[in-house]
Amino acid sequence: MKQNIHVKAPGNWVNDPNGFIYYKGMYHLFYQHFPYAPRWGTMHWGHAVSKDLVHWEHKGLALIPTKREDQNGCFSGSAVECDGKMQIFYTGVRYETPDPENIHLCLNDQLVSSQLRIASEDGFHFDNFHDKQIIIPEMTDPEIGDRTHTRDPKVWRGQDAWYMVLGSTDRRKSGKLLFYKSEDLHEWKYVNQATTDEKLGWMWECPDYFETDGAQVLIFSPMGITEDGKKYKDQAVCTCVKFEEKTCSMEIPDSFQFLDYGLDLYAPQSTLDEEGRRMMIAWLRMPELEEDTWNGMFCMPRVVEVKNGHIYFRLHPYLKKAFSRKIETVKQAASEGYCISMELPEEGKISVGGYQIQRKNGRIVTDRSNVFPELKEYRMQFESPEVRDGSHLDIYVDKNMIEIYINDGEYVISNAVYGLSEEIETKETYTLFTV
Repeated sequence: MKQNIHVKAPGNWVNDPNGFIYYKGMYHLFYQHFPYAPRWGTMHWGHAVSKDLVHWEHKGLALIPTKREDQNGCFSGSAVECDGKMQIFYTGVRYETPDPENIHLCLNDQLVSSQLRIASEDGFHFDNFHDKQIIIPEMTDPEIGDRTHTRDPKVWRGQDAWYMVLGSTDRRKSGKLLFYKSEDLHEWKYVNQATTDEKLGWMWECPDYFETDGAQVLIFSPMGITEDGKKYKDQAVCTCVKFEEKTCSMEIPDSFQFLDYGLDLYAPQSTLDEEGRRMMIAWLRMPELEEDTWNGMFCMPRVVEVKNGHIYFRLHPYLKKAFSRKIETVKQAASEGYCISMELPEEGKISVGGYQIQRKNGRIVTDRSNVFPELKEYRMQFESPEVRDGSHLDIYVDKNMIEIYINDGEYVISNAVYGLSEEIETKETYTLFTV
């Protein structure tokens, strides 16, 4: 199944992006996938590939549950290249008490997690029955990590060894990170842990550490951090940290940025592109099915840059280049969507198919009430922090997703939408582009 621009569920359900890597001339994007219904269930790894981050092709299932340790799901993880092979690391889960009414769920979080490894010679073929290795068994020491909520290994090559970070929680139900070290990707040794001084969520999912532009960056997804009573209390955040590799000690400030101020994106994962740029992709949470057959898609890849301590998420240049054909009206847009490029001054407004955007008090404020199901438990209004780099917006519009890049990624607001019209209403000047 081929897709362009946004990677969407090939059918049924997708969530977290996994194993994002440029390997042997191809971009590989694995993802959490329930192949039997358009709802969350026993996790497998789906697989999509691309040569240019624009044109994608789904390749079916890569990981499936086969061992006792992953019999109830192959949860999230990452990929690296070593000795020419793609090495994948992921969390396997086993339910202690399955739901008798739905074996794809468990009762009261009664499950245990372990960390596994599997390798592939070409990045396409995985022997799920013979090649899986348990590298970190279920936790037995609660001072290190929680036996249920320790997951999502992100692996990277350091100066002298391989390193891994896992998300976990402590006895106080406060999120934290666990750091491991390995010489050969097979034997792993626990080294250290880190958390914030002020409690930030009860568990930290999908941690991702990397360096770019001379800064050390942590992206993670703390669970239970919003307090407005709306759905999606779990959010993706990012911050600059201080990390000392030898001891795996990390200083994490209490302040942070949201990865995306639309608050619909979650579980981001980063990698290096073919030119060495740090880029990331994330899952768009969708409250309702689309076409009654699928749920879940991914944002366009974004280059991560740091300037004066601020973390920018800029649309990847391959995607910018793809939207290069000028058009006069939305009706002329390709099926992949369109881009509105414009300056939005203070008190300026634009309606994009019913999705409202305005600049107010130096912030970009949006409202999707007219293009979203009548679900009161979800947020409808969003706003960025005060913007400082100018007034430029690039608004990328897909049938089910709008991504607003403010001043080339100073901030981004992305939202799930349904039922957009083809009308654009504004008093401001704008230019339209499509692929």
